[in-house]
Amino acid sequence: MTMISRVLGFVRDMVFARFFGADAGTDAFFVAFKIPNFLRRLFAEGAFCQAFVPVLSDYKEKETREGLQDFVDRTAGTLALALILVTVIGVLAAPFLVLVFAPGFSWNGGRYELTVEMLRITFPYLFFISSTAFAGSLLNTFGRFAVPAFTPVLLNVCLIMAAVWLAPLMDEPVLALAWGVFVAGAVQLLFQFPALKRMGIVPRLRLGFHDPGVMKILRLMGPAILGVSVTQINLLFDTLIASFLVSGSVSWLYYSDRLVEFPLGLFGIALATVILPALSKSHAAEEMKTFSASMDWGLRWVLIIGLPAAVGLFLLAEPMLSTLFQYEQFSKDDVLMAAWSLKAYSLGLLAFMLVKVLVPGFTSRQDMKTPVRFGIYAMVTNMILNVILVFQLAHAGLALATSLAAVLNSMLLLRKLLADGVFVPRPGWLAFAGRVVVANLIMGALLYLYVNPVAWFAWSVTDRTLNLLLWISLGVLAYVAVLLLSGLRPSHLSIDKG
Repeated sequence: MTMISRVLGFVRDMVFARFFGADAGTDAFFVAFKIPNFLRRLFAEGAFCQAFVPVLSDYKEKETREGLQDFVDRTAGTLALALILVTVIGVLAAPFLVLVFAPGFSWNGGRYELTVEMLRITFPYLFFISSTAFAGSLLNTFGRFAVPAFTPVLLNVCLIMAAVWLAPLMDEPVLALAWGVFVAGAVQLLFQFPALKRMGIVPRLRLGFHDPGVMKILRLMGPAILGVSVTQINLLFDTLIASFLVSGSVSWLYYSDRLVEFPLGLFGIALATVILPALSKSHAAEEMKTFSASMDWGLRWVLIIGLPAAVGLFLLAEPMLSTLFQYEQFSKDDVLMAAWSLKAYSLGLLAFMLVKVLVPGFTSRQDMKTPVRFGIYAMVTNMILNVILVFQLAHAGLALATSLAAVLNSMLLLRKLLADGVFVPRPGWLAFAGRVVVANLIMGALLYLYVNPVAWFAWSVTDRTLNLLLWISLGVLAYVAVLLLSGLRPSHLSIDKG
């Protein structure tokens, strides 16, 4: 389901590039969409879900069905009230929020005013999508993963329809994208209800500020905000600084980030979504061997998928961007500029994935303080590196700073899990990692020696697409062949519960 969503996400971005290019208008939309999306990832899918799922798992294991339903009702009502208040404040404070998140736009009155107008349209998306994330957490905890994973497809469909059919009817075409976001939020929330009804746990909104379960979530959420969402804060800080750079910088970062988000969302976030309920259940049942085995399984899959994805994105940056986006309004220069930031982001892809799997190793045990501490270290590092690198590498320096900060965060998290004995690697990790590294070296050599990125710019759409598919296929075949020849077997990727 996530694959369907990500593929449609690429189609959506191709439509954006073809119809709107990379200019002041798209910069304005990406900021107006990023602000509520950032808050959604920070509070709803980030801190809230990481705090809610472990508590929900405790209720599911230890309480009656009536007690569980009452807890869900009070959590839903409290969350809904908070979201309504934040949404109203956000719409009213849109001019101030744009100044905070993209201060460089104030130098260009037209771009600033357009961003404010679009933010007032997109901000209610925060209410809809955060409520959707709450419903998705319920479904995931009960082992229903398909509906939450498919839901983002609806966002992509709404935005594609807005770009193709609504934009030509408007005086300011890019405003159609903002309305597409608004409608998509409502559609995604409504899509969850049939699945919740079939499961028999549709929330009935009740306030629960005095409910012990709700208060526990609120206590856990405070420190979880930074620990879970450091990457998002860093990406937003990139946007803030990029607003001072030349027009198109925000868009170049957006398109390169979208390519990195494909493997991260398809595999990293999907794996984290599955592993958090599993870890929470193991902790609640005090089955620490199973807990460690689940962590080991997740980390092995991150390495075997994340490393080749990073190598491929780095070596095929120009071919991918050219094939997907170089049409009409998106020029060759846009491809070259976006390629620099894509290569910088690809250096941190493995770390981005590791953080998604390592943080649940703490939050599932209701330890929010440790990820916060490491998150602060990474965030400060990112800010310092942004200031240092932006003068030499412009927007690509911002992407590189984010990647290096993610590497630091992932290493600190892993070291702590190992030191505390929470994660005990199963035997054979060194041999497993060696096979993966050798396979990546051979795959990388193949792509580096035989792929000429410059040729892509002169080819037709068909030639670009066929050649890109060819080289991705050859790279995958070379990678898998080396792994198998070196002795990798399915048992190396299974959960060994001891």
